[in-house]
This record gives sequence, structure tokens and C-alpha cells, in this order.
Amino acid sequence: MKTKTLLFPGWLLALIAVSGCAGVGQQVQAGRLALQTGRPNDAVVLLMQAAEQDPGYQLPYRVREGVLTYLGRAYYEIGKDAEARITLEKALAKDKDDPLAHLYLGLTLARSGDRERGNREIETGLKGIDETLEYIAADTQYGFHWDPAMNIRRDIRITLAGKTNPEEFTASAQRIGALFDEEIDKARRDEANRRGGEGGGGN
Repeated sequence: MKTKTLLFPGWLLALIAVSGCAGVGQQVQAGRLALQTGRPNDAVVLLMQAAEQDPGYQLPYRVREGVLTYLGRAYYEIGKDAEARITLEKALAKDKDDPLAHLYLGLTLARSGDRERGNREIETGLKGIDETLEYIAADTQYGFHWDPAMNIRRDIRITLAGKTNPEEFTASAQRIGALFDEEIDKARRDEANRRGGEGGGGN
């Protein structure tokens, strides 16, 4: 099987090279970046390697998404629905409350023809993302960094309220899943910048 590793930019190849020393975290982060920048084939390679090392790995940052969730999403995005379903079901066996795993399992099922169960899983995932953002936003110290304009939560509620059109429902759900994943990194950067600003006043 031909892989896409030769298409990685130089900085990503360097990241992969050191990831064995740094643990699976960097590989997962590189896989997430590949998903966020429209390179799901690259993401599959990175996330498969990470999952082989630690299938129970979860992001160490306020959310519960794990490596199997992202690998399942990557399989979904390259059209490998059987692999996506198996991987996402494994993710939920490890953590039944992972909202992105529910969301992408639902998208996979809906595309595979099981629209009824797929919609239930998508709805569970969207509600889980909404609840996660509400819970984090309640943190009076750093919660305001997360979905500060409530755009994601508003989109979730609009989507759940008007899910009569199956195509629009799944398209909106997929977009919300991507936005939520990107929000994790945005909020993390904002928190880090704030901490740096609070601690660097004398420089």
C-alpha cells in the first residue's frame, strides 16, 4: 500500500522523527493538524502509529477526545467507513462520553445507510459538545476563552432544532465537529498567551 508520508512538509517529518522520544502526544497533535488542514491521508498514518503505541491516549487539556476518535474521524474523511466505524466504536468502549466519537460514528453510520441510528449518534455528539463548552465556559478564570461568542453552541442548537433535511443536518454536524476541534487549540493558545502576559510584565 502506498502511503502519503512523502508528501509531508519538512517540519512535519521532523516532528514525526522526534515523536518517538516525546511520546504519542506530538503524533496525535500532528495528526489533528493534518485533519484541520485537509490532509486526512496523512492523518491516518500519524494517528495509526500513535494508536499502536497508546490506544487509550486522550488529549491532556480540558476535553476527553482520544487518539482513536481522531483516527476514526480520519478514516471517515477518506471514505473508509468500515474502519471508521470499528475504530470509533472502540473509542466509545474506552470512553462512552466522548462527544466527537459519537458525532463521527453517527456521520459514518448515516453515510453507510443506517440513517436512524446515525442521527441518534450525531445528536448525542452535538449535545455532548454543547455540554462540554457550557461546562468549560463556567470556569470563571479561563472559561471565557472557549467559544466566546457562543457561535458553536448557537450552531448546535440551530442544527438540532431544524434537522428535517438529512443532508443539511449531516453537513452542519460535520462542520461543527471540525469547529469544535479547532476551538480546542484556539482556547489553549489564548490561555497560554494570557498566562504569558500575566507573568511577563517585567520583561
